[in-house]
Amino acid sequence: MPAGGTRLGALRSFMLKEVRHLLRDRQTLLILLLLPLAQVIVFGFAMRTDINDVRIAFVDPVPDALTLALRGRFAGSGQFTEVAVLPGTRELEDVFRRGDADAALIFEPGFADRIGRHESGKLMLVTDASDPNTASRIQAYASAVVTAYGASLGSSSLGSSALVPPVEVRGRMRYNPTLESVNLFVPGLIALVLTLVSALMSAISLSREKERGTLEVLLVSPIRPWQIILGKVLPYLVLALANVGTALLAARVVFGVPMRGSLALLLGASLVYSLVGLALGVLIAARTSSQRAAMLGAMVGTMMPSTLLSGMVFPIASLPGWLQLVTVVIPARWFIVIVRGIMLRGVGLTELWMEMTVLAVMLAVLLAAAIRSFSARLGNQ
Repeated sequence: MPAGGTRLGALRSFMLKEVRHLLRDRQTLLILLLLPLAQVIVFGFAMRTDINDVRIAFVDPVPDALTLALRGRFAGSGQFTEVAVLPGTRELEDVFRRGDADAALIFEPGFADRIGRHESGKLMLVTDASDPNTASRIQAYASAVVTAYGASLGSSSLGSSALVPPVEVRGRMRYNPTLESVNLFVPGLIALVLTLVSALMSAISLSREKERGTLEVLLVSPIRPWQIILGKVLPYLVLALANVGTALLAARVVFGVPMRGSLALLLGASLVYSLVGLALGVLIAARTSSQRAAMLGAMVGTMMPSTLLSGMVFPIASLPGWLQLVTVVIPARWFIVIVRGIMLRGVGLTELWMEMTVLAVMLAVLLAAAIRSFSARLGNQ
């Protein structure tokens, strides 16, 4: 047989061997087939700059026909949702600290009287600028609604003269007045680093031990499954907390990101979040059959959602309703709210108890599932 035919036959045999090997590894094959589809769908829905369902509060000391009409304009725009009507600005501080509103429109007392006297009615538009890109778009959308309302007043009998604008709106940015983008990205990067160290690396480490067969030694040892898990993941937990310290130091010294809240609370939340990631990594390692499958599963289950569906880059309010429901089970979503709240708004556990509770529940569920899956895996070996 010619040498070319021999080489072609060897190549064909080698390719068939690789195809059979790939078909036998069904987990990896399934991930490789579904991963591109999932990326296209998630990226397509997540990478949007539209703003929907903006939560707006109104400070209306003396409601009148004109203030009610302007509030109705916001409600009818389809982009704003009224969450509170307050009698004064003192109550507004609590609304922003709790994260219940994205923006607030403050009417001056006697708004209708000023316009009736052909004077400009004054408004203050306050926006939570923890996310500077979103805050700028909210300011633009709200200003457009006010401008359209002012134009309608200018053409009415109550409107002012052509020399005086019927409505004058001033903008103010809370928590990030200079609109520094690092104040948005650095808290999210802390979550991403912790996800990388805790979930991804622990999943790869445990799956590598399974492939090498070293876990079989544990079958004849008196060590219990939870002790095995603790011994394997504790170094990664220490490493994750060390990364939190270096990330916070870089955020403060290099980028000038403020730290307005409790550092101890932030470290405690980072500890809980790291444990959630470690439990998830152990669960992925127990459920996959190879190191490659564990790595792909960890990337799909942790890295991609933490980047796209946590609010780190794209606001959750811009996602479709069904995808917003998916973000509820993503730990990074809750942790980023905690980090931004502590660092930028200076809030404490009183305002962040719900996010901390969600992370604690996730930790309990994932830890129980990881220990059970790991025990079953050891028992089957």
